Amino acid sequence: MPREIITIQCGQCGNQVGCRFWELALQEHAAFNPSGVFYFSMSSLFRNMDTRFKPPRELPVSDGISKIKDLEARAVLVDMEEGVVNQLLKGPLSNLFKSRQCITGISGSGNNWAHGHDVYGPQYGEAILEKIQSEAEKCESLQSFNILHSLGGGTGSGLGSYIMEALHDNYSGVLRISVPVFPSKDDDVVTSPYNSMLAVKSLVDHADCVLPIENEALCEILDKMEVRKLRSPTLYVPKPSKGKKHPSGKGFDAMNEIVANLLLHLTSSVRFDGSLNVDLNELTTNLVPFPKLHFLMSSMSPALHGPSHENAAQLPTVNQLFTDVILHKNQLVKGNPLACTYLASAFLFRGSQSNVSDLSANICHLRQRMKMVHWNPEGFKIGHCFRPPLHAPQALLCLANNTCIRNPFKRMKKRFEKLFKKRVYVHHYAEYMDLGTFALALDSLEDLIEHYGEHEGPLMLRQFA
Repeated sequence: MPREIITIQCGQCGNQVGCRFWELALQEHAAFNPSGVFYFSMSSLFRNMDTRFKPPRELPVSDGISKIKDLEARAVLVDMEEGVVNQLLKGPLSNLFKSRQCITGISGSGNNWAHGHDVYGPQYGEAILEKIQSEAEKCESLQSFNILHSLGGGTGSGLGSYIMEALHDNYSGVLRISVPVFPSKDDDVVTSPYNSMLAVKSLVDHADCVLPIENEALCEILDKMEVRKLRSPTLYVPKPSKGKKHPSGKGFDAMNEIVANLLLHLTSSVRFDGSLNVDLNELTTNLVPFPKLHFLMSSMSPALHGPSHENAAQLPTVNQLFTDVILHKNQLVKGNPLACTYLASAFLFRGSQSNVSDLSANICHLRQRMKMVHWNPEGFKIGHCFRPPLHAPQALLCLANNTCIRNPFKRMKKRFEKLFKKRVYVHHYAEYMDLGTFALALDSLEDLIEHYGEHEGPLMLRQFA
């Protein structure tokens, strides 16, 4: 039986990414479920409610023939401003969320981790935990909390850290997966170097698995897609959002869609059938060899797919998918995994046109290019979900525990030290926290970089793609 996932969306970024994820998840289930039956697998993310009753009744899934009535997401929405959550409650997804699942403030966290963590955490923490408990009580066998947030601002980083710590204390037996968006070097939040480093300490100490995303990496992927679109006008690239833009000029909508696709692939084995479905707990078991080395690089091929995708002759083959996901240009954090050491990796394939033996053969081929750590030469996990994504016959997600994950942390440390040595904006943090917290966070970050470095083997002479 599927085990449920509760999605916690924290801050503006977390709620916007979550919104796109739910939109695409609904589209996938609608496309592959024309009969409108509420299957077991759907209960991992949704509840099926009959709103003719007051209060609404949850319909059972045990008979396998119950029709979908009104779907309700297994989610908790948190933001210290009202705008984004109110838009969700009034928009196309309004039936998916109920106000009892939401916690909002008014004034925001002022782009200050300390304000989000040490002010709003204690102020809203009990109410947030009550809403999480309410969702958890509706699960038969809760598998995971998936936390979506950004580390650049104050709410996603600070309040997100507080929530992660509370989950660790109150739900220690439930998997905690964080999907944080790291700020870029030219982020419009000047205090983002402080916020991100403080938040990473919480992720090191309290998360079970972290799938970091870098805005710069997303922008570079979209830049390459724009170039390809000039050569292939049918290639799908989302239109830039009409609202706020990333400093690179790319709309956040396209960037959010890439992250949403990551979440769709990550949960596909829970939501659909397959010959070798992978439970989320299996990922941590296979990919996290040491408790704090739980930061995974992620890459997908294709990164985006839409109704105007390339024609069949231009679509990547299975072999090409496997080649794509190990290249540096397709990583969702900037780094070249082929130039560093793999501690473990997982390849999660979606599509019915290949079998497990085909996938295993591709991994055998890739092994010649991948430098595996000496104590785990067979550190590969394969997943196969029969259902492809929408508008593409097949897709591949790679999750890799690789020593090049040190690179974004080194960049984070450099940006922090550049700002902190001038004591710029430090007084804003001193209002809410002991400034010794900075030193503790820096020590934690340096330890993380060092621990990953301990597993880096000698460079191998190769021609990297």
